[in-house]
Amino acid sequence: MALLRSFGAGASVARAALGWIRRDPTYVAVLERTNFHGRTVSLAGGPALALGATVGATAGAPSPRVAAAALTAGVVSGSVGLYDDIAGNQPAQKAAKGFAGHLGALREGRVTSGLVKIAGVGAAGLIASSLIGSKRTSLLGRTTDVVLGAGVIAGMANFVNLLDLRPGRAIKAGFAIGVPVGGGVAAGTLGAATALLPEDLGEEIMLGDAGANAMGALLGVALTSRTGMGGRFVALAALAALTAASEKVSYTKVIQDTPWLRKVDELGRRPA
Repeated sequence: MALLRSFGAGASVARAALGWIRRDPTYVAVLERTNFHGRTVSLAGGPALALGATVGATAGAPSPRVAAAALTAGVVSGSVGLYDDIAGNQPAQKAAKGFAGHLGALREGRVTSGLVKIAGVGAAGLIASSLIGSKRTSLLGRTTDVVLGAGVIAGMANFVNLLDLRPGRAIKAGFAIGVPVGGGVAAGTLGAATALLPEDLGEEIMLGDAGANAMGALLGVALTSRTGMGGRFVALAALAALTAASEKVSYTKVIQDTPWLRKVDELGRRPA
């Protein structure tokens, strides 16, 4: 019953937020983008998902410390992601691609919106992991757990964002991650994602960095809060390997070349 309540809280807040953002003329033009099919879609899905997932995850947290961790990760990751969605749309910002591109711009004296996002998500991960804490007694053990947790939260935010290249893909990946992790934090996050999935698949909205980063960070909080050093280490190693692989190969090409992945990826999507 508690899981259903957090799922419902995330879903209801996400739906309400989406309706409000899409009706407000202040945001309509600012959030309009053209997707890979050339269709006009709205980035309203990003802040709506970030808000709904944060509320749902916080409501489903098993303790005040985990609730504070979810609130921190969701709000900060969603906010810096939205900043990058808006500011990063400028031509000067688009030139910097990837972590190396943002660091190169910094060496030239330019602080890109992407670098602000990376720093914000990293800081949110560290604070959230510190709030979750560790059950180990030694200083070294507690520090190791916090550092690993921070890497999982930030790494998960980045990984989900890397997948947000086609309608519904990031949310489907969120379910593949969140359902096995379980717990109220994951349930609240997935409630918000479920509520927005029809519009995402229908190419009416897109998640952008705001939605993908917030969903990923909150799933990272869910995983970190339910695992110890071993689980966090395995998760971080997997995320690091997947992130490194994304620099060499295209996830979209891998999905297209793998029949069962392609079918799952296309399931429910609006025909081209």
